[in-house]
Amino acid sequence: MHTLLRLARFGLAALVLAAIGQQLSLHAAHGLRFANFFSYFTVLSNLLAALVLVLGACTPARAERPWLSQLRFFSALNMAIVGLVFALLLRNLDVGLMQAWINRVLHYLMPVAVVLDWLLAPPAAPLARKALAKALVLPALYLLYTLLRGQLTGWYPYPFLNPAHVGGFGGVAAYAATIALGFVVLGSGLLAAAQGLAASKRMR
Repeated sequence: MHTLLRLARFGLAALVLAAIGQQLSLHAAHGLRFANFFSYFTVLSNLLAALVLVLGACTPARAERPWLSQLRFFSALNMAIVGLVFALLLRNLDVGLMQAWINRVLHYLMPVAVVLDWLLAPPAAPLARKALAKALVLPALYLLYTLLRGQLTGWYPYPFLNPAHVGGFGGVAAYAATIALGFVVLGSGLLAAAQGLAASKRMR
């Protein structure tokens, strides 16, 4: 099981890096801005997921430190949001230059795989209660960055963050609050599930 999990983690990390590399090359070939490419939450979350999967593959389960458990939780939560938001808000929109296999990897496969990785190999030691609060900091900073940059450049990575598409900043605030609630609900569920699964393993 441990060997298969390590191989799966390495394989998924390689796959997502190949997908993002291919997508980046498509952007470059069409003269699109690199800053825009790396302003997508999907891209940033998948890059983080690849890093965390490699770190997890290189670390024996019994030696997992609290900082790595926090990173794994953060990654699982981000990827769960990526999958959910895409399915509910973006699935029927034009994804531009994104090839079909890249779309499937970034928006379908990776969210499921990273959440399963969290559930199949939960941290042996429960995370502190403030783990969820910590996990919300970077998404909040991402939102602030996106809105400030959008005001300066006129470009937004997602239509629901563009005031011109959702009836002003009130519409943006409504979407942001709903997604924030999703972070809290999913984060609480992931933490509770991991603790329950880890406890059941200890009882075997």
